[in-house]
Amino acid sequence: MTDEHIEKTKSVVESAENIPADKKAELLGLLSKLKPAIAKVSETHHDDARSIARLVEASAQETIRAQEKPELTKRLSHELKRSVEKFEASHPDLVAFVTEYTGFLSALGI
Repeated sequence: MTDEHIEKTKSVVESAENIPADKKAELLGLLSKLKPAIAKVSETHHDDARSIARLVEASAQETIRAQEKPELTKRLSHELKRSVEKFEASHPDLVAFVTEYTGFLSALGI
């Protein structure tokens, strides 16, 4: 299920017309890093992993939509960061990738 969310997110990013090609490639690279990190968490915390994957998908979709709602994007990014906090000790890569991902979305500023 988590793979499905990440793949769907990648598909949305690939088809987004309002993201420059270099930023699109960078975002796809971040999603590729997140996928195995979320899968690792899924081995022991399936529901948490599914929630994280849904938040990744929702935050990306909101960031690239034509009529962006900055307050919603900010809230989704905050929820995503909070959802991985408890994994800081056991899955530091996931926390690092989510931090990088949310920072990138924030800086994208479409």
